[in-house]
Amino acid sequence: MNYLSVSDLSKSFGELKLFKGVSFGLEKGQKVGLVAKNGAGKSTLLNILLGKDIQDEGQVVFKDELSVCLLEQEPSFGDAKTIEDYINDSQNPAIRLIHRYEQLLESGDTESNEFTEVIEKIDEQNAWGVDVIINEVLTSLKFPDKKMSVVKLSGGQARRLALAKALIDEPDVLFLDEPTNHLDFDMVEWLEKYIADSNLTLLLITHDRYFLDNVCSEIIELSPEGIYNYKGDYEYYLTKKAERENNESVVANKAKNLFKTELDWLRKQPKARGTKSKSRVDAAYELEKKSKNVRVNSNLEISSVMTRMGSKIIEIEELNKEYGDLKILKDFTYFFKRGEKVGIIGKNGTGKSTFLNLITGKDDAYKGSIEVGSTVKFGYYNQKGLKFRNDMKVIDVVKDIAEIVQTKDGSKITASQMLTHFQFEPKKQHTHVELLSGGEKKRLYLVTVLMENPNFLILDEPTNDLDLGTLTALENYLLDFNGCVVIVSHDRYFLDRICEHLFVFEGEGKVRDFPGNYTEYREHERLNPVTETTKVKKVQKAISQEVKTKVSKLTYKEKIEMEKSAKELEKLETDKSKLEFKLSSGDLSGQEINDVSIDLGKLMEKIEEVTMIWMELAEKDEA
Repeated sequence: MNYLSVSDLSKSFGELKLFKGVSFGLEKGQKVGLVAKNGAGKSTLLNILLGKDIQDEGQVVFKDELSVCLLEQEPSFGDAKTIEDYINDSQNPAIRLIHRYEQLLESGDTESNEFTEVIEKIDEQNAWGVDVIINEVLTSLKFPDKKMSVVKLSGGQARRLALAKALIDEPDVLFLDEPTNHLDFDMVEWLEKYIADSNLTLLLITHDRYFLDNVCSEIIELSPEGIYNYKGDYEYYLTKKAERENNESVVANKAKNLFKTELDWLRKQPKARGTKSKSRVDAAYELEKKSKNVRVNSNLEISSVMTRMGSKIIEIEELNKEYGDLKILKDFTYFFKRGEKVGIIGKNGTGKSTFLNLITGKDDAYKGSIEVGSTVKFGYYNQKGLKFRNDMKVIDVVKDIAEIVQTKDGSKITASQMLTHFQFEPKKQHTHVELLSGGEKKRLYLVTVLMENPNFLILDEPTNDLDLGTLTALENYLLDFNGCVVIVSHDRYFLDRICEHLFVFEGEGKVRDFPGNYTEYREHERLNPVTETTKVKKVQKAISQEVKTKVSKLTYKEKIEMEKSAKELEKLETDKSKLEFKLSSGDLSGQEINDVSIDLGKLMEKIEEVTMIWMELAEKDEA
């Protein structure tokens, strides 16, 4: 069943032509990936489909009475005060029925005709299981407390909550724009499976190539000339795209040679145009158009730049870092070797960004030793470094850093060549920064970091919002880079292709050096599951069982005390989860991290104190 038909869409802004002749469709249950360069108009196309922007030409037709949802980059929660309010304010009929049922139940209005009708409708629509779906989605996206205020959410948490609601609402057509941003590995892999197993009709924009490969059965590529359609996964798309571009290049080169012949003929003929064969003149103009379609290879092979590096790089010994009672690093020792490419992974709040700040000298509050070699020159790409003057041209931004840099093989790269390598065509290089898209600005920032000629690159989430062409160019550049590279990323494909081993931040100051890439690490974890969580669950289960089986042997007062301790422990553990959740947001300042860490330390002391009370009572009952 056809849900969406798009016919001959065109859109321009002044002289800038975004796209023309865009035509495609969405069938019920189809999952399609939309790929394009940054600035090619992906977000504009989505806005046109949703009626938020107007096309110059063409039509967008949805099947009647469809519900359509877009995952917003900056979501709004309306009048909702809590996560629960936001989720319950839904167009999903099942959620509305269950919410009304709970309202009537809470008010005690269980004898009314409405209550009976609501139950009948819930039965008819098989809506009783909607709570299971809600709890699965919220728990998997790390929202353990439905009563949490939406005002307190960080930007990343707000985005995750909007994603949760989009999945729970189950619209007929769902548009997802970079859904994996702000998700950790567990969340990405859960989302990937959830969508792949669902009946959702989906149009997806993402830079996550594994996600595209595992979720989508069709890829459409948006270009200024229109849409190229590929009936297959991401790997199939890459193969067929290369074949198409090669064929286009062959045709264009043939046209170029023919055009040269025709141009020579035109020049030899008399000046008066009427004396020339009109059909041959027209054919020459057509050949000229085709010859201009020779694709400029923006992925031109260039040797990576790098300042000379000495034998001593970074030597870390017995490094300790903590915020209050929260341990970030404990007795960490590592000597970097030339040419190493290390990936850093771990849950939010475990200290990944803190570690980067320590080795680059941005944070000097630590115990232990960090010695950086005298020849080490850092290049640091992070999400907060994006600052440009909007009135400057792209080429001038880069030239302000360096006009020419020397590569490791002795050749030289100009600012323009480096920009071309990272997908900035000559015309775009003379565009003002204010006209660039968000992804293009991040790409420009990446070029400025590389033009500083570093020999130790630190890339903190470099793949966010970069298009697939830029990611490929960056990967090829890094594979040729002889200096050191440290990467914090949630892009599994990127980590697999670049990194030789991983620093796994496990929390409580523990950092494990894993000898392999991300996929190898996940396979190792699958075959060797961590038992700590299992131990904790067993202890909690044992405590619960002890409460059930032993309280009857205590005095009445001791029994009350033991039950009170068990309930208090439950509440304290919930409070602990909330504080840990806050720390994992990644948006706290150093002072806020310190304050929350102190609160967490005090709470853990209280948990220990109450646990001791419970254990004393349990031991007394055993005696």
